[in-house]
Amino acid sequence: MPASTPDVTHYRGYINGEWIDAAGHELLEVQSPADGQTWATVTVNTDDEVAKALETSQKAQKAWSRLPAIARAGYLHDIARRILAERDHLARMLVREQGKTLVEAGFEVDDTAKYITYAAEAARRICGEVVSSDDPDIALSIHRVPYGVTLGLCAYNYPLALIGRKIGPALVTGNTMILKPHDATPATASEFCRICDEAGLPPGVINLVTGDAQVGARLVSDPIVKMITVTGSIRAGQHIMRGAADNLSAVSLELGGKAPFIVMDDADVDAAAQAAVIARYANCGQICICSEVAMVHEKVADRFAEKVVELSKKVVVGDPMQAATTMGPSVTAAGVDRFGDMVKDAVASGAELLTGGARPEGAAFERGNWFAPTVLRGVKPGQPTVDHEIFGPVLPIMSVSGFDEALELANARDDGLSAYLWTNDYRTHQKAIAELETGTIFINQGICGMVQGYHNGHKKSGLGGEDGVHGLEAYLQKKTIYLNHG
Repeated sequence: MPASTPDVTHYRGYINGEWIDAAGHELLEVQSPADGQTWATVTVNTDDEVAKALETSQKAQKAWSRLPAIARAGYLHDIARRILAERDHLARMLVREQGKTLVEAGFEVDDTAKYITYAAEAARRICGEVVSSDDPDIALSIHRVPYGVTLGLCAYNYPLALIGRKIGPALVTGNTMILKPHDATPATASEFCRICDEAGLPPGVINLVTGDAQVGARLVSDPIVKMITVTGSIRAGQHIMRGAADNLSAVSLELGGKAPFIVMDDADVDAAAQAAVIARYANCGQICICSEVAMVHEKVADRFAEKVVELSKKVVVGDPMQAATTMGPSVTAAGVDRFGDMVKDAVASGAELLTGGARPEGAAFERGNWFAPTVLRGVKPGQPTVDHEIFGPVLPIMSVSGFDEALELANARDDGLSAYLWTNDYRTHQKAIAELETGTIFINQGICGMVQGYHNGHKKSGLGGEDGVHGLEAYLQKKTIYLNHG
């Protein structure tokens, strides 16, 4: 349970069903992205506490895996119900910690419950196989069994939903999980563990470890951890994979990308522009599948750019707690500095700044991590806004001669998480499906996601993935049995 002072709330760690007090511990300060003020502190776990989290997760997993899956699902259903019962509280907490708008935060709470419920509903669908045998006296079967202790490393863009996305399938399949939230957004994870505690989840099934990257590295490299699931940047995924190499731990890496937003000359340009704006500024551009660079047919590029600028100027930037606000601040100050540097570099290299490009004007934006909705025209490969993931509210637009050029540019990248395509030509649809080297393609469709789908990347955008039956499968390994009954 959190402990409060007049201005700062302290959120405790959670290991083996016990709350870790702040006394004698280093504290991690949590700043509000909207004003930069410290509003919460979180206990930073010691090396001994990290060791305890590992040991108790391992001990709890044996008993947890022996429960019928449907019994494990019962806990998950209860947790999901409790999350929805606290929707308003959790949404407001997400706004303070992460900076997304109150409307977006409410959707995140809903999605968290949805991820957990979907996993719970799979309890009766965890199946093995009976395989035809070559010998009449030998029964051959393949069982799906949990890995054991899993580690969930979560990014700061969805502090609650990413927990639900990982915890649900991990627990229903019989694993335990150690949660390590991003050090910018650890408070919501503590509240999630409070809800699990109130639901009566057995001690050690979920442990919360908080701290910096060194704490994460300690967990990644420990042999007790058998499977690691990560949402983060490509660079972070590479470090984690190296850290897991000695133990050959299983890894599921959902990493970043540079989603091209391809618009052809036969597309509904107004609808495409609307979708591009939503996909770029949702969660202040901090979504890995956001539209990262628009590749627009030269015949409609001017019209598309004009419409995007018009819509960008209608985005209401401000206090994320207010219902009228449609875009809040970025989570980190470093992100804002990066956006500004990228825009300056693009303009210096010949791009045209159509709107935005800096911190919004006004006293309300003097503190905090604010950056105005920004549109650049005439960007080119070789510029940071085209070559690197922005992860913020900056939309670069470039002209292309046709789909083949856009396809070549998209596939030349070493990442491949998602892509958008707007055209009414079914032949181009089929070519994109066959040849675009990305895990997800949105065709005449804006940004969206469904729990029964699959969220994964190709190339450096990751290994494995989340959601649906394939995401659940990632938390299970196979055991083959040859039973001689002769």
